[in-house]
Amino acid sequence: MKTPFVIAVDGPAASGKGTIASRLAGAYDLPMLDSGLLYRAVGVLLARHGGDLDDVAAATQVARDLTAEMLTDPAFRTREAGEAASRVAVHPPVREALRDMQQDFARRPGGAVIDGRDIGTVIAPEAPAKLYVTATPEIRAERRWKQLQGQGEAVAYEDILGDIRKRDARDGGRADSPMRPADDSVLLDTSEMTIEQATDAARRIVEAARARWENS
Repeated sequence: MKTPFVIAVDGPAASGKGTIASRLAGAYDLPMLDSGLLYRAVGVLLARHGGDLDDVAAATQVARDLTAEMLTDPAFRTREAGEAASRVAVHPPVREALRDMQQDFARRPGGAVIDGRDIGTVIAPEAPAKLYVTATPEIRAERRWKQLQGQGEAVAYEDILGDIRKRDARDGGRADSPMRPADDSVLLDTSEMTIEQATDAARRIVEAARARWENS
């Protein structure tokens, strides 16, 4: 039986992977899952109820209770949510609790687009199309700074750059499912690209992967 046509889009924070994944989902009429939103939700909900982000048992329980219907809260898109996500994501039981939801999504017969940090390596290692989207920390910090300013958050660029570097170290250094490119992923560096250029480049990568998948 042929593997569903899954597009795995991995990469660090503010690399453009979320926008690229969303546009690919629209282009190919596929459902999309932002896996980072799951971790943001766990972190925000835990903190909202007075929990400690370093409490593995409490974070794991929140992850187990999480449903897709709970992911619409705008608080999950804030700077604080991103930091909380990175802290709870280091807990292996939390990752395990959220893994089933992500893998079920990846098994949809019609295919899917999933973006995150370990999609091509852990969640959907058999995905026919794998991209690893990245950019320099400085460029990513500038993008996130502009995004947060647009949301009305007053924050200094230097603070965002510090956040980005801490998250990179935490996400890449965790023992369970560290952020890294899959061996068969295609690297897409968007540092010098507009989002239109990056999306076009991603489409070309996916088209090549789709041709191989159709002929397999």
